Amino acid sequence: MLAPHFENSPSSTSSTSKYVDLDKVAINAKSHKLLRLLLQENPELEKIMLSANNVSEALAGVEKWTQDILKESPTALAFCKNKENERRQFESLTWHDFAAVRLIDYIKNAGKKYEDLNLKRKWVINNPIKMIWLAVKLGTGGAKPYFFEDTIQLFRQLRNKSQRPLPSRDQVECWMDRWPSGLDHRILPLLKENKKRILYIIIDQIDNGGHPHSRFKFSSNMSQEEKFQKTLEWWNDYHFHLTFAVRSPDDLNKMLDGSLDPDVLKVLYEAEKKGIPFFVNPYYLSLLLVRTPDFAVGADLALRDYVIYSKHLVEEFGSIMAWEKEDLVEPGKPNAAGWLLPTHNNVHRRYPDVAILIPDTVGRACGGLCSSCQRMYDFQRGNLNFDLKKLEPHESWSEKLNRLMEYFENDSQLRDILITGGDALMSSDHSIKEILDAVYEMAVRKKSANQSRKDGEKYAEIVRVRLGTRLPIYIPQRITDELTNILAEFKTKASKIGIKQFLIQTHFESPLEITPEAEQSIKKLISAGWTVTNQLVLSTSASRRGHTAKLRQALNEIGVLTYYTFTVKGYMENKHNFATNSRAVQEQMEEKVFGLVEGKYLETIRQFPFEAEKIKEHIGELLEKADIPFLAADRNILNLPGVGKSLTFRVIGITRYGRRILEFEHDTTRSHSPIIDKMGKVIIVESKSISEYLNHLEEIGEDISEYESLWGYSMSQTEERMPIYEYPKYDFEVTKEVTNLVME
Repeated sequence: MLAPHFENSPSSTSSTSKYVDLDKVAINAKSHKLLRLLLQENPELEKIMLSANNVSEALAGVEKWTQDILKESPTALAFCKNKENERRQFESLTWHDFAAVRLIDYIKNAGKKYEDLNLKRKWVINNPIKMIWLAVKLGTGGAKPYFFEDTIQLFRQLRNKSQRPLPSRDQVECWMDRWPSGLDHRILPLLKENKKRILYIIIDQIDNGGHPHSRFKFSSNMSQEEKFQKTLEWWNDYHFHLTFAVRSPDDLNKMLDGSLDPDVLKVLYEAEKKGIPFFVNPYYLSLLLVRTPDFAVGADLALRDYVIYSKHLVEEFGSIMAWEKEDLVEPGKPNAAGWLLPTHNNVHRRYPDVAILIPDTVGRACGGLCSSCQRMYDFQRGNLNFDLKKLEPHESWSEKLNRLMEYFENDSQLRDILITGGDALMSSDHSIKEILDAVYEMAVRKKSANQSRKDGEKYAEIVRVRLGTRLPIYIPQRITDELTNILAEFKTKASKIGIKQFLIQTHFESPLEITPEAEQSIKKLISAGWTVTNQLVLSTSASRRGHTAKLRQALNEIGVLTYYTFTVKGYMENKHNFATNSRAVQEQMEEKVFGLVEGKYLETIRQFPFEAEKIKEHIGELLEKADIPFLAADRNILNLPGVGKSLTFRVIGITRYGRRILEFEHDTTRSHSPIIDKMGKVIIVESKSISEYLNHLEEIGEDISEYESLWGYSMSQTEERMPIYEYPKYDFEVTKEVTNLVME
């Protein structure tokens, strides 16, 4: 008897369809047509399927066929067998090898059952060969056209009928030219026009009593022009943008001159009913192009997809689960990575050497809500929100802050503190100074305590301090001279006690976000001696050909280094923005490759933070010497729904909807909690098929023939880390003791 499949449609979570026997479900007419094409192109496969009396015989036949092919490719055969593959081995594989390894992995993992968190923890049974056999023999198995489209491409690759036409540097630079930055002389008049329109709307709101505020009000008898000039002054005050942030769909549409599509508005009204917060400030709204000239068509899509919610997010809100298991913490119990934490919501930790600090301040909010936010789970449960008054720190915060610092001080391995939220720079100057002063005093005490410890027993001392913020993009006016002075003073005194790395980790998503205001905010942060790095989320709109490469280039031009390029994480709530992991690998190997530097320049790059104030000039000099269009200092990566980051994966299966099943290994280039040795590999069922991703690209104006190699990227190895992001070495030996860890 054939074992049933249990996968349901990603849009269906009905309990009545929970246990459908897909072995009896007929494939549709389009699937039949694609099946015929598959068999016509692969007579050997057809012969195996027709002669097999059961699934086992079908699997055995395909395995023998593939093994015979692999004998001609010893590199691929070794890669299949070796569990500890390295980056250089991965890069030596041919296009044909990718397909052969994938097919062997299909067979090796046939019949295994995996939890699919896109389907509310339902299970999928992985057996692509079985689905083909059922379709051939019985016309059943329930496989959708997306499954067959992916399978046809796989066998073309296996038979060397599809190649990988690698783009030239000229081609990549041509793609990059499609995406104007916010500094482009053609864009600036459009932004100025948007700003004027928004300010007049705000003037009307103030006049009609819609936004009573002691700071932002007009004197009696002011003319319309005087009011406009006054709002122009206020525009430079970040409080103005927080005060007049849009909090409803109607206000959003009004600010965008009534340009939102009715279908979009319908989704936004549903989002409002569901309780999803709206918070889009006037400055950021001015970057959305209401009337778009030909040269900028689609340029603002990455921005729009961040502030305009998708129907998938709205449908899932209320049942969104935490993506990172270690974010779920019960007081007094270790998190999923095994770490005991001082509180259940102020410290996040997955690695031995770094922990995230989320203060009980306005830093628990943001300058806007990004629709793909990794902490949407926290917004759903109300732990993060936009009630700025409510988020102001209570008197007990100072005492709590001291207790949190004791955790860092008394931990044997922590050397890196990342202050984020929400957004670290949403906190007031007073709160930021208080937190940084507490970090400094903690670092002094930790260093002092080491004097009485023997070599080999000493604790790791603090060497890196980071601030996580999107405000240079969302509200660049927040980067004031006062804040710059606080950061500069902290760096000066902290450098004297051995803290060597001072990083602002920000999040530009599009070249269009790099405006004169954003450039000025970055200039101030750099002047304070901090290195500014960027973390991009590779959403569908941000993943278009040349978009990420252009962002790297535009960031380099204002003195920003790239740090991570993240695959969108989360489950079905992020389906709209999800770009498949194959696209992350394609982007890395076909576009980012032109920004890689020779080894002789790595030591030069390592020294950049030590003259952070001159980093813009240093980057420019390096680009000229190395003759590269941008510096690819980032790694393409995925935050695993377990512990750690990685882009070391193999496609081991595919669902009947064509959604790929990926098996991830942990990143071997960094230290992890010892618990990963017990966790094993991480399985991810992607929320979108390759076909759906390409369809989405086509809908937003892309020529999908430019992405033809996408199908073949079915595995990856995590890139090595740039030396600039390595921790500085101590002149003593750190203890091997790991504190605050509970291994169950």
